[in-house]
Amino acid sequence: MAGGDARWGCCESGNEANLQEKFLLCSTCGRSYHYFCISIKEPPNNISAWKCPTCMSSAPKVGRSDSTPIRNVSMNRGPKRQAIASPSPPSSSSKENDIRCIIKEIIGEELSEMLVRINETIVGTISRELEPLRLEMQGMRDSMSFMNEKFEEIRKKQEISNERIMNLEAENAELKAAMGGMSERFVNLEQQSRSNNLEVQCVPENKNENVYKIITQLARVVKCEISDKDIPHCTRVAKSNSSSTRPRSIIVQLASPKLRDQLLAATIHFNKSNPQEKLNSSHLGYAGPKSPVYVAEHLSPTNRALHAATRIKAKEMNYKYVWVRNGRIFVRKNEGTEHIQIRNNSNLSRMV
Repeated sequence: MAGGDARWGCCESGNEANLQEKFLLCSTCGRSYHYFCISIKEPPNNISAWKCPTCMSSAPKVGRSDSTPIRNVSMNRGPKRQAIASPSPPSSSSKENDIRCIIKEIIGEELSEMLVRINETIVGTISRELEPLRLEMQGMRDSMSFMNEKFEEIRKKQEISNERIMNLEAENAELKAAMGGMSERFVNLEQQSRSNNLEVQCVPENKNENVYKIITQLARVVKCEISDKDIPHCTRVAKSNSSSTRPRSIIVQLASPKLRDQLLAATIHFNKSNPQEKLNSSHLGYAGPKSPVYVAEHLSPTNRALHAATRIKAKEMNYKYVWVRNGRIFVRKNEGTEHIQIRNNSNLSRMV
């Protein structure tokens, strides 16, 4: 019989291998049964009237008035007596080994499945627990990237700023050098503009005095011939220190530097010639106590401050001589030592 569309009543297997086996068709229920499944080797005599065990067990017994079904016949054949010269049945130890192998296989499969489920559970749990950490780490990486970008921007700006500062420092040094040179030139020019001037200090003041007559009288005393036309301008100047009790100085502008030097040299010669009676207020016609009168070059404010600082330093370092010649300041420690020119405050360190 063909079994392509058969309904199976035994193993219900319709695969290609089982379709090749011999089977019988039940005349009552129409189901198909393999020879092997119903434990027969040869086909019955009346194949067309063959009934399956299920239908036979449900049919009533012959010769009975009740409808009691026929005893259920098991589809599996019971144990038979061992035939003569047939192989001996397997021993109980081999059956136990087979059972153990089967149990081991079952346990191994169960353990494998259990391990897989445990691994999946562990991996899932760890993934869920580590997810916040992963997000936090991602946030930290983003923050670090942002900070690194900002740091690079700041570093580049710092490098640019450092370069600008270096350029500015170099430019500032050049400007300082230029300003130093310009300042020195300005001081020289300012002093040169006073090359015709003399400053007469400590001359007593009177309300109706004539400073021109005072200067001409001074020239007569020191024996230097000066006329009124040799004095273009003469006046008293304000005090640098308003609290000082000294009279205001008289600034005398002479006709030439040569005439200025002549009057200054004559005053120095007069003081050397009269060490006990140096130039004082009585020589100029002032009555009362005698007060010394000093004649010096008219220094610029810068040179005046430098001259004052030089005199203080010379007193500290025991320098004997401090003098001014043509607006330049000189010092000498003793009679036989070499003189030092003081150009600025930094030169004061040379006085040792």
